[in-house]
Amino acid sequence: MTGLGDSRHVVVVGASLAGTRTAQNLRALGHTGPITLIGAEAELPYDRPPLSKDLLVSDWSDETVEGFRLATSAELDDLNLDLRLGVAATALDPDTRQVTLADGASVDYDVLVIATGAAARPSPWRPASGLLQLRTLSDARAIAARLALREPVVVVGGGFIGTEIAAAAIKLGCPVTVVDPVAEPMTRIVGPEVAGSLVDLHRANGAATRFGVGVVDIRGEAGALTVVLDDGSELTASTAIVGIGSVPGTAWLEGSGLTLDNGVVTDARLRAIGVDDIYAIGDVARWPHPGLGAHRAEHWTNSSDQARFVAAAIAQDAVLEYSSTDYVWSDQYDWKVHTVGWRDPQGSSVLVGDLAADGRVAVVHADADGNACGAVTINWVRALNQARRLLMAGDTAEAIAEQLEQLTVRAA
Repeated sequence: MTGLGDSRHVVVVGASLAGTRTAQNLRALGHTGPITLIGAEAELPYDRPPLSKDLLVSDWSDETVEGFRLATSAELDDLNLDLRLGVAATALDPDTRQVTLADGASVDYDVLVIATGAAARPSPWRPASGLLQLRTLSDARAIAARLALREPVVVVGGGFIGTEIAAAAIKLGCPVTVVDPVAEPMTRIVGPEVAGSLVDLHRANGAATRFGVGVVDIRGEAGALTVVLDDGSELTASTAIVGIGSVPGTAWLEGSGLTLDNGVVTDARLRAIGVDDIYAIGDVARWPHPGLGAHRAEHWTNSSDQARFVAAAIAQDAVLEYSSTDYVWSDQYDWKVHTVGWRDPQGSSVLVGDLAADGRVAVVHADADGNACGAVTINWVRALNQARRLLMAGDTAEAIAEQLEQLTVRAA
């Protein structure tokens, strides 16, 4: 099936996962019209999850880095793109259908896909040097260089990114302290049933934790930093790595007339509100999630799924509403943490298995109305796959938990 998209010029702003996959999927689905892919970084498109995992502890050889590219130069050439890397978009005029670039050039479009992602939330603390944040390949290189010194590191932020960096730092031999104002930082993501176990995991691997206490200042310079906490205590470090969330890449869209509210607000088809020829996908999109309401999701699967969805909407005139798989994973030392669906803080959860006894566990979440809405597994991929299938089938949380219990019986 082919659609009107065969002749239209599609401009994709953002050359990370969501943008690159959009261009690739457009060609795979038969779009023969021109495609322009614009990226602020001069780097060839690369995958971001390894930045806080494998790359930090790698040898940083050219071969290793190239292994995390989303496409080679030859593969991008084969897509017949107008590829513009190293130049950011600075403005959008939906009336004239024109994107302005930092080099002064402008690009006309028939269909625009906004995939400008998100940036690390700026640190409120500004020491002379030694404070780093992670979002880009260049950031990861800088962090890896500091970790190679094997000197004390303070990580501010106990979410997945912060704790993955902490795990890498420990693996490289750095003394590490993780600070977060929340007593069990993982609770929001995985729930209280297993959040404490993740805290214990970091402590068991040698990380010091200062949870339930905030940072009020970071001063000094690289090699001699002082991190001041709100209980009056101080930590010394050679390097501070701050991971306190992100901000969507929408600054260039100010004045465009698009609805911006913690991202580009879209309808259920991922079209910018009121503008049918503009889509927003990935970390920058805030779309109507059926369980979470207006929602901006920052994870790999969502970006990949939305790229595929929008490519089909353009190339095949598909008229559907986007449905997220809500799948996220994290490597925490030798533990594999997977989540699917979501957790309703007003709902309930059922624990399956014994992490201490068996080294694996699952948690099934129900929303406030009792409907199953998500699951978390630790070191238990088989339970993850079963839970995903049962969630799609609409089973209750209790029924899903009972079926997962059967996996423990058969394994015994």
